[in-house]
Amino acid sequence: MAMLEALRGLGYSTAAALADIVDNSISAGAKEVRIDFNWAGPSSRITILDDGRGMDDPELESAMRLGDKNPLDARTVDDLGRFGMGLKTASFSQCRRLTVASVKDGATSCLRWDLDELAANPDGGWLLFEGPAQGSMPFINGLQEARHGTLVLWEAMDRIVTSGYTSNNFHDLIDNVESHLAMVFHRLIQGPRAKLKLLLNGRLVAPWDPFMSGHPAKPWTSPTTKHSTPSGTVSVQCHVLPHRDKLTITEFESNAGPAGWTAQQGFYVYRNERLLVAGGWLGLGNSRAWNREEAHRLARIRLDIPNTADADWKIDVRKSTARPPVSLRPWLTLLAENTRERARRVFAYRGTPTPISGNIPIDQAWRVERIKAGIRYRIEESHPSVAAVLESAGTLAPLIKSMLRVIEETVPVQRIWLDTAENKETPRTGFEGEPNAAVIEVALVLFDDLVGRKGLSVEDARKSLSRTEPFQKYPALIAELGSKK
Repeated sequence: MAMLEALRGLGYSTAAALADIVDNSISAGAKEVRIDFNWAGPSSRITILDDGRGMDDPELESAMRLGDKNPLDARTVDDLGRFGMGLKTASFSQCRRLTVASVKDGATSCLRWDLDELAANPDGGWLLFEGPAQGSMPFINGLQEARHGTLVLWEAMDRIVTSGYTSNNFHDLIDNVESHLAMVFHRLIQGPRAKLKLLLNGRLVAPWDPFMSGHPAKPWTSPTTKHSTPSGTVSVQCHVLPHRDKLTITEFESNAGPAGWTAQQGFYVYRNERLLVAGGWLGLGNSRAWNREEAHRLARIRLDIPNTADADWKIDVRKSTARPPVSLRPWLTLLAENTRERARRVFAYRGTPTPISGNIPIDQAWRVERIKAGIRYRIEESHPSVAAVLESAGTLAPLIKSMLRVIEETVPVQRIWLDTAENKETPRTGFEGEPNAAVIEVALVLFDDLVGRKGLSVEDARKSLSRTEPFQKYPALIAELGSKK
């Protein structure tokens, strides 16, 4: 009994615990898994019903024992388990009464762990009870018409329904679970040929793809590279996601992930297409391990390992951590370093490191100077807007240059850094959030100078603006300059 109570403290979240139960369903060949949350105060319950192959009496008894598998034993390639502990430890982390009913070839078996009954009779040994608890029979009726499948019932959920817990908290938990399952099983539930149908309270769980596959604004995806190891082949594909400027508000919010943009950067480690680790840099780095930083939040790397590599990757019971073998660390570090640098460039250039069309570079308003003492930022005097003022300034030119130097020397770099770190978002620039009229008002001044003072044609003036920061992001508005409208 003491061991069972100790196992309850392994640190599962409700979402992670349910993902472990779904793993068992997938390993049993299930094509559909239904998870239902039922609110009834302290008597609330959760059921997980699958249409897998089911278990007969001996198989169910083995599944309900602690450590019924040796983690060193060979497994089938599609097996998502390892320790033979997931069903029990995941369930006990959330509830005190675990009932499992299973149908195989039309025959039903049902066994139950009840920690309260064991506590009341500590000298009775580790007793597995047959059948559901009194009054719980209706909750396993989902198997009545099935020829095969398994139902897991959680009751006495003391780790969920605690003092002061309300139905609103329960509904928030459902949302949290949905987000987690949508991420963990996204490769199994997405597309017309999905391997699994996952339902939560009768509603299909929609996949959350960390890599925004197929999005037209995505700046870079690497080819898939593979590395052979004694425990199987590891494959990696690197991704840099679009900058916020390239996304709608809905796209930006939906692709942030359950933990937000900064927390979701890094490696996504999969085993049999099931996500084990969602973000983070796996302890990699050069002189020291990399942290999750705002500048690299657009970097996400897909990493697939076989289930024969669990020991090498130090996969834990909860399937929530992984550490790459020493032999792979240099290779993974190089791939991650390249991806981080690409992501940093996209982030630093507000999502537009290259022009909209052609190979002509964008005229940027700021340049970076790297000196022995560090980095400093200078206004680019060749930028058309700055150049136009200086060329027309006459005797005021020295005064204007003095003003520009004051601006350069007083850029509130540390304040910007602090606000970005605290708010997890970069300050708005590039007319972000401004109406079109405000963009046109500023662009029109520069356009008139290009046409009137510099003598450019209307078409050439538009082309010049289309490759000038920040106007290159507004091609439709720039195209209207000089028109009768």
